Amino acid sequence: MSSYRFCLERGGRDGPRAGRLVMPHGEIPTPAFMPCASRAVVRACAPDDLASVGVETMVCNTHHLRLRPGADVVASLGGLHAFMAWSGPLATDSGGYQAFSLAGPGAVSEDGVKLRSPVDGSLVFLSPEESVRAQEALGADVAVALDLCSPYPVTHDQAREHVQQTLRWAERCRAAHRREDQWLWGVVQGSVHADLREFSARETAALGFTGFGVGGLSVGESRGEMLAALEVAVAHLPPEAPRWVMGVGTPRDLVECVLRGADLCDCVLPTRMARHGSVLGRDGALKIGNAEYRTDPRPLDDECDCPACRLYSRAYLHHLFRLEEAAGWRLLSLHNLRYYARLIERIRGAVAEGTLQDLLAELPAWTRRDLEGAEE
Repeated sequence: MSSYRFCLERGGRDGPRAGRLVMPHGEIPTPAFMPCASRAVVRACAPDDLASVGVETMVCNTHHLRLRPGADVVASLGGLHAFMAWSGPLATDSGGYQAFSLAGPGAVSEDGVKLRSPVDGSLVFLSPEESVRAQEALGADVAVALDLCSPYPVTHDQAREHVQQTLRWAERCRAAHRREDQWLWGVVQGSVHADLREFSARETAALGFTGFGVGGLSVGESRGEMLAALEVAVAHLPPEAPRWVMGVGTPRDLVECVLRGADLCDCVLPTRMARHGSVLGRDGALKIGNAEYRTDPRPLDDECDCPACRLYSRAYLHHLFRLEEAAGWRLLSLHNLRYYARLIERIRGAVAEGTLQDLLAELPAWTRRDLEGAEE
């Protein structure tokens, strides 16, 4: 594992920090944001598009890829990096979120979870060992132990059962993992219950993981509840280990999480927003499908250097969006991804300068509902 290390350069257990994740496919300065390439593609964008707007790494979905095209198919083609023609670092999640979002009543057992296939609707089984086997075949730099995410709201007793199940699965994942050229990280659960978040963090760290996901956030709880749960988890994880806040966030969420010690965040939001015509800019979220942009000659943002802003008017992008033209989704997605990349650059600078609270004050109080909504 000598090719894998986290170099913490500023900060410690609590508060904002900066470092570098060193992996065989490159180094990532932290804090960092990972767009979701669930099926080995960030929706509407080719991998070479992503590098051009500053994307440094991505996260792919184990459950979706083991169903189509199949983890073994990807392995036979050289693994995810060769399959995607992506030379930078990659992560895979475990399929644990799908245990939350796709599993029906009674689907979870000690052995694993029965999931509904998004390909053909059939029931498929995912065990901790199969999750690890699939992630090893996919060959990403960072793999994740199978976890069980609690819904919201959830009782304390139910959340405790989910934490204990996650810990038992984590032990099995550790035992099954064989690849020395791949990191395996554990996942902290516990919903909004502080004592369970503390217990989960301590016990997951005790299993010997050297990196951690903080899961089960942004699933319906308030922002205050989410951030309080994150604070507790971070306070009981080893300060020398990287921390990935999973499935979070809005631009404001990114800053809030980094303020509390996050090193990585991932979310589908930038490209999902684009497909709904919601475009990020310094003055707020612009809904490009609105009639007011039909004849607007201005760029989306005259300070942005993405292809959409350099080459095209709001009027043209409005036209593409109204046509439901794939080129429009691509350009709007690249713009939002570039916004996130520029925001991460500003976050890193603010961590170095100690001005992260000032940056937070500059951002609108966007919620996911604000950003994901379709045009008016």
